[in-house]
Amino acid sequence: MDDTISLNQKISLELGLNHWQVDNVIQLLEGDATIPFISRYRKERTGSLDEVMLTQIRDRQEQLLELEKRRAFILKTIEEQGNLTPELKKSIFGAEALSVLEDLYLPYKPKRRTRATAAREKGLEPLASQIFEQKTIDVEKIAGTFVDPEKQVSDVDEALQGARDIMAEWVSENAGVREMLRKIFYNEGILTSKMIRGKESEGIKYKDYFEFSEPVKKIPSHRMLAIRRGEKEMFLSVDIQPDESMVHQRMEKMLITARNSSADQVRLAMYDAYKRLLKPSMENETRVETKKSADAEAITVFAENLRQLLLAPPMGQKRVLALDPGFRTGCKVVCLDEQ
Repeated sequence: MDDTISLNQKISLELGLNHWQVDNVIQLLEGDATIPFISRYRKERTGSLDEVMLTQIRDRQEQLLELEKRRAFILKTIEEQGNLTPELKKSIFGAEALSVLEDLYLPYKPKRRTRATAAREKGLEPLASQIFEQKTIDVEKIAGTFVDPEKQVSDVDEALQGARDIMAEWVSENAGVREMLRKIFYNEGILTSKMIRGKESEGIKYKDYFEFSEPVKKIPSHRMLAIRRGEKEMFLSVDIQPDESMVHQRMEKMLITARNSSADQVRLAMYDAYKRLLKPSMENETRVETKKSADAEAITVFAENLRQLLLAPPMGQKRVLALDPGFRTGCKVVCLDEQ
């Protein structure tokens, strides 16, 4: 019950409403009342909230409930693994977005078999740990001690490659790095679309996007949706990414702490993590967010066009006298002129 009250207070603060309004709306929704019914017949309980605001309350409540459900699952899973530290617990409770919560859970999430998994099985995680500290050490000499043909580590290069695979996974699971890249992709990413070779005539309606690029943040909804349709129909190939050199610089600022051979190995692992693991993940997240934004904007435009259509005179250029018989709130009358 306390959690529910906390969620309601959060919704009221976010939407600038009185707490009692949110409480009553949620009670009515839990009683299977529909939004049109609440908007029209329960004005006294909601403070005359319209359908748009009622929908926002419903959707935000569902998001927060899903967030709390996921938070509880993650806490339980990590605790059962014996990895729940006070700092991690505090971070999980402080996460206000599902993406942040998933970033914190990622290092503890059950994984499919990866290159890093194979490297751990070869006993290379201690080597990765030593290198990742970026202390001044003889990297090749230490890597030589991990050479073991029985574990399929035939030489120093193979040992270092396995260590880099493990470090790349650590970088890709770093919550701070992921949050930084998420913002970069959305605020500074460039969407590029190209024609798929051999589809020129079939996809002629998408000719404006055969060689096209635009910042993700500035692209209008109708253009985004058109490009996604072209991609779905397999006429366009689409890519989203920011300037790679800029991304590398910002990642180095976060991760590289020395100038030595260990740092060089961490840098190589970082480049690999971005290209192989982080870029596909961030691009996918950006696609999801831009699709949601484009859909919302398209619905707003459609709703306004429909509103203007519904406000047009129903009988053309005629004067109309209309009566609304209301037993509870009283009878209403309206007079409309030709316009």
